[in-house]
Amino acid sequence: MSLRGQRIVVIGGTAGLGLAVAEAAAGEGAEVVVASRRQESVAAALKRLPDGAEGHVLDATDEEAVRAFFERVGAFDHLVYTAGDSILLGGLAESDLVRARGFLDTRLWGAYTAVKHGAPAIRPGGSVVLTTGTAGRRPMPGTTVAASLCGAMESLTRALALELAPVRVNVVSPGVVRTDLWRDLPEAEREGLYASTAGSLPVGRVGEPADVAEAYLYLMRGGYSTGSVVVVDGGGTLV
Repeated sequence: MSLRGQRIVVIGGTAGLGLAVAEAAAGEGAEVVVASRRQESVAAALKRLPDGAEGHVLDATDEEAVRAFFERVGAFDHLVYTAGDSILLGGLAESDLVRARGFLDTRLWGAYTAVKHGAPAIRPGGSVVLTTGTAGRRPMPGTTVAASLCGAMESLTRALALELAPVRVNVVSPGVVRTDLWRDLPEAEREGLYASTAGSLPVGRVGEPADVAEAYLYLMRGGYSTGSVVVVDGGGTLV
Protein backbone atom coordinates (compact mmCIF):
# COMPACT_ATOMS: atom_id res chain seq x y z
CA MET A 1 0.00 0.00 0.00
CA SER A 2 1.32 3.43 -0.93
CA LEU A 3 0.81 6.46 1.28
CA ARG A 4 0.70 8.75 -1.75
CA GLY A 5 -2.39 10.94 -1.65
CA GLN A 6 -3.36 9.81 1.84
CA ARG A 7 -3.97 12.27 4.67
CA ILE A 8 -2.05 11.61 7.88
CA VAL A 9 -2.57 13.40 11.20
CA VAL A 10 0.44 13.36 13.56
CA ILE A 11 -0.21 14.64 17.07
CA GLY A 12 3.20 15.41 18.49
CA GLY A 13 4.37 15.84 14.92
CA THR A 14 6.55 18.91 15.30
CA ALA A 15 9.66 17.31 16.83
CA GLY A 16 11.42 14.03 17.41
CA LEU A 17 9.67 10.86 16.28
CA GLY A 18 6.51 12.66 15.20
CA LEU A 19 8.33 15.06 12.90
CA ALA A 20 10.37 12.19 11.45
CA VAL A 21 7.13 10.34 10.68
CA ALA A 22 5.61 13.45 9.08
CA GLU A 23 8.71 14.05 6.95
CA ALA A 24 8.91 10.42 5.83
CA ALA A 25 5.20 10.26 4.98
CA ALA A 26 5.34 13.56 3.10
CA GLY A 27 8.33 12.21 1.20
CA GLU A 28 6.09 9.42 -0.08
CA GLY A 29 3.49 11.88 -1.29
CA ALA A 30 1.17 11.90 1.72
CA GLU A 31 -0.62 15.03 2.90
CA VAL A 32 0.41 15.61 6.52
CA VAL A 33 -1.24 17.50 9.36
CA VAL A 34 0.92 18.07 12.44
CA ALA A 35 -0.14 19.33 15.84
CA SER A 36 1.59 20.13 19.11
CA ARG A 37 1.26 22.36 22.12
CA ARG A 38 3.59 25.24 21.19
CA GLN A 39 3.13 27.63 18.28
CA GLU A 40 6.88 28.03 17.78
CA SER A 41 7.27 24.27 17.38
CA VAL A 42 4.47 24.18 14.81
CA ALA A 43 6.03 27.03 12.83
CA ALA A 44 9.47 25.38 12.88
CA ALA A 45 8.03 22.05 11.69
CA LEU A 46 6.18 23.66 8.79
CA LYS A 47 9.46 25.14 7.56
CA ARG A 48 10.84 21.59 7.25
CA LEU A 49 7.74 20.04 5.68
CA PRO A 50 6.66 20.41 2.04
CA ASP A 51 4.19 23.03 0.89
CA GLY A 52 0.64 21.95 1.64
CA ALA A 53 1.40 20.55 5.08
CA GLU A 54 -0.89 21.82 7.83
CA GLY A 55 0.09 22.75 11.37
CA HIS A 56 -2.11 23.33 14.41
CA VAL A 57 -1.57 24.25 18.04
CA LEU A 58 -3.19 21.61 20.24
CA ASP A 59 -3.11 20.68 23.92
CA ALA A 60 -3.76 16.95 23.79
CA THR A 61 -4.89 16.91 27.43
CA ASP A 62 -7.81 19.28 26.69
CA GLU A 63 -10.68 17.12 25.44
CA GLU A 64 -12.72 20.02 24.08
CA ALA A 65 -9.70 21.28 22.14
CA VAL A 66 -9.09 17.79 20.74
CA ARG A 67 -12.73 17.46 19.67
CA ALA A 68 -12.61 20.86 17.94
CA PHE A 69 -9.31 19.99 16.27
CA PHE A 70 -10.72 16.90 14.59
CA GLU A 71 -13.79 18.82 13.51
CA ARG A 72 -11.49 21.27 11.70
CA VAL A 73 -9.34 18.54 10.18
CA GLY A 74 -12.24 16.54 8.72
CA ALA A 75 -11.77 13.14 7.06
CA PHE A 76 -8.31 11.56 6.97
CA ASP A 77 -6.62 8.18 6.61
CA HIS A 78 -4.18 7.61 9.48
CA LEU A 79 -3.76 8.96 13.00
CA VAL A 80 -0.30 8.88 14.59
CA TYR A 81 0.16 9.83 18.24
CA THR A 82 3.70 10.59 19.47
CA ALA A 83 3.03 13.48 21.89
CA GLY A 84 4.72 13.42 25.25
CA ASP A 85 6.86 15.35 27.68
CA SER A 86 10.44 14.34 28.48
CA ILE A 87 10.83 10.96 30.13
CA LEU A 88 10.14 10.83 33.87
CA LEU A 89 12.75 8.87 35.80
CA GLY A 90 13.24 8.46 39.54
CA GLY A 91 12.83 6.14 42.48
CA LEU A 92 9.42 5.30 43.89
CA ALA A 93 10.10 6.80 47.32
CA GLU A 94 11.04 10.19 45.84
CA SER A 95 8.37 10.23 43.14
CA ASP A 96 6.28 13.34 42.53
CA LEU A 97 2.74 12.12 41.96
CA VAL A 98 1.65 15.38 40.37
CA ARG A 99 4.39 15.05 37.74
CA ALA A 100 3.65 11.36 37.32
CA ARG A 101 -0.03 12.06 36.64
CA GLY A 102 0.92 14.80 34.18
CA PHE A 103 3.24 12.39 32.35
CA LEU A 104 0.39 9.89 31.98
CA ASP A 105 -2.12 12.62 31.09
CA THR A 106 -0.25 13.52 27.92
CA ARG A 107 1.03 10.13 26.85
CA LEU A 108 -1.84 7.83 27.85
CA TRP A 109 -4.98 9.92 28.26
CA GLY A 110 -3.97 12.26 25.45
CA ALA A 111 -3.73 9.26 23.12
CA TYR A 112 -7.03 7.92 24.43
CA THR A 113 -8.74 11.26 23.80
CA ALA A 114 -7.24 11.62 20.34
CA VAL A 115 -8.50 8.19 19.30
CA LYS A 116 -11.92 8.85 20.83
CA HIS A 117 -12.47 11.96 18.74
CA GLY A 118 -10.33 11.12 15.72
CA ALA A 119 -11.41 7.56 14.94
CA PRO A 120 -14.86 8.49 13.56
CA ALA A 121 -13.17 10.57 10.82
CA ILE A 122 -10.79 7.82 9.64
CA ARG A 123 -11.58 6.66 6.13
CA PRO A 124 -12.02 2.97 5.22
CA GLY A 125 -8.69 1.19 5.16
CA GLY A 126 -7.18 3.64 7.63
CA SER A 127 -5.37 3.11 10.90
CA VAL A 128 -4.16 4.43 14.24
CA VAL A 129 -0.51 4.12 15.32
CA LEU A 130 0.30 4.88 18.96
CA THR A 131 3.61 5.08 20.81
CA THR A 132 4.92 3.17 23.81
CA GLY A 133 8.45 2.16 24.89
CA THR A 134 10.50 -0.79 26.07
CA ALA A 135 10.39 -0.04 29.81
CA GLY A 136 7.31 -2.24 30.20
CA ARG A 137 9.16 -5.22 28.73
CA ARG A 138 12.47 -4.56 30.44
CA PRO A 139 12.05 -2.20 33.39
CA MET A 140 14.94 -0.91 35.42
CA PRO A 141 15.05 0.78 38.84
CA GLY A 142 13.68 4.30 38.52
CA THR A 143 11.34 3.52 35.63
CA THR A 144 8.11 2.75 37.49
CA VAL A 145 6.13 5.53 35.79
CA ALA A 146 7.50 4.80 32.32
CA ALA A 147 6.95 1.06 32.73
CA SER A 148 3.38 1.65 33.87
CA LEU A 149 2.73 3.78 30.82
CA CYS A 150 4.20 1.20 28.45
CA GLY A 151 2.09 -1.62 29.83
CA ALA A 152 -1.03 0.52 29.62
CA MET A 153 -0.33 1.57 26.01
CA GLU A 154 0.11 -2.01 24.83
CA SER A 155 -3.13 -3.09 26.50
CA LEU A 156 -4.98 -0.06 25.15
CA THR A 157 -3.77 -0.87 21.65
CA ARG A 158 -5.11 -4.42 21.77
CA ALA A 159 -8.46 -3.30 23.16
CA LEU A 160 -8.85 -0.55 20.56
CA ALA A 161 -7.95 -2.95 17.74
CA LEU A 162 -11.04 -4.95 18.64
CA GLU A 163 -13.37 -2.06 19.45
CA LEU A 164 -12.54 0.02 16.37
CA ALA A 165 -12.26 -2.79 13.81
CA PRO A 166 -11.98 -2.65 10.83
CA VAL A 167 -9.87 0.44 11.62
CA ARG A 168 -6.46 -1.00 12.45
CA VAL A 169 -4.72 0.02 15.70
CA ASN A 170 -1.04 -0.68 16.37
CA VAL A 171 1.74 0.70 18.56
CA VAL A 172 5.46 1.32 18.07
CA SER A 173 7.86 0.59 20.93
CA PRO A 174 11.15 2.48 20.48
CA GLY A 175 14.28 1.88 22.52
CA VAL A 176 16.81 4.62 23.22
CA VAL A 177 16.52 7.18 20.41
CA ARG A 178 18.36 10.48 20.10
CA THR A 179 15.41 12.87 20.65
CA ASP A 180 14.23 15.57 23.06
CA LEU A 181 12.80 12.80 25.23
CA TRP A 182 16.06 13.00 27.19
CA ARG A 183 16.33 16.79 27.25
CA ASP A 184 15.96 17.07 31.04
CA LEU A 185 19.19 15.13 31.59
CA PRO A 186 22.37 17.24 31.84
CA GLU A 187 24.26 17.11 28.56
CA ALA A 188 27.16 15.06 29.93
CA GLU A 189 24.79 12.54 31.47
CA ARG A 190 22.72 12.39 28.30
CA GLU A 191 25.74 11.77 26.08
CA GLY A 192 26.98 9.19 28.56
CA LEU A 193 23.62 7.41 28.29
CA TYR A 194 23.87 7.35 24.50
CA ALA A 195 27.45 6.05 24.59
CA SER A 196 26.82 3.33 27.16
CA THR A 197 23.63 2.23 25.41
CA ALA A 198 25.37 2.10 22.03
CA GLY A 199 28.11 -0.08 23.50
CA SER A 200 25.60 -2.58 24.84
CA LEU A 201 23.40 -2.92 21.75
CA PRO A 202 23.86 -5.56 19.04
CA VAL A 203 23.60 -2.80 16.37
CA GLY A 204 26.33 -0.76 18.07
CA ARG A 205 24.53 2.58 18.16
CA VAL A 206 21.47 4.33 19.56
CA GLY A 207 18.51 5.02 17.32
CA GLU A 208 17.73 8.08 15.27
CA PRO A 209 14.17 9.34 14.71
CA ALA A 210 14.26 8.28 11.05
CA ASP A 211 15.01 4.68 12.11
CA VAL A 212 11.81 4.50 14.12
CA ALA A 213 9.70 6.44 11.63
CA GLU A 214 9.98 3.46 9.28
CA ALA A 215 7.96 1.36 11.74
CA TYR A 216 5.10 3.86 11.77
CA LEU A 217 5.01 3.92 7.97
CA TYR A 218 5.04 0.13 7.82
CA LEU A 219 2.05 -0.07 10.16
CA MET A 220 0.12 2.53 8.18
CA ARG A 221 0.77 0.63 4.96
CA GLY A 222 0.31 -2.87 6.36
CA GLY A 223 -3.33 -3.74 5.89
CA TYR A 224 -2.99 -7.07 7.72
CA SER A 225 -1.51 -5.72 10.98
CA THR A 226 -3.67 -4.77 13.94
CA GLY A 227 -3.24 -5.06 17.69
CA SER A 228 0.51 -5.35 17.07
CA VAL A 229 3.48 -4.00 19.01
CA VAL A 230 6.50 -3.29 16.79
CA VAL A 231 9.70 -3.01 18.82
CA VAL A 232 12.48 -0.86 17.32
CA ASP A 233 15.24 -0.90 19.92
CA GLY A 234 18.48 -2.03 18.27
CA GLY A 235 18.17 -5.34 20.10
CA GLY A 236 18.00 -3.71 23.53
CA THR A 237 15.46 -6.14 24.98
CA LEU A 238 17.81 -9.01 24.12
CA VAL A 239 20.80 -7.87 26.17
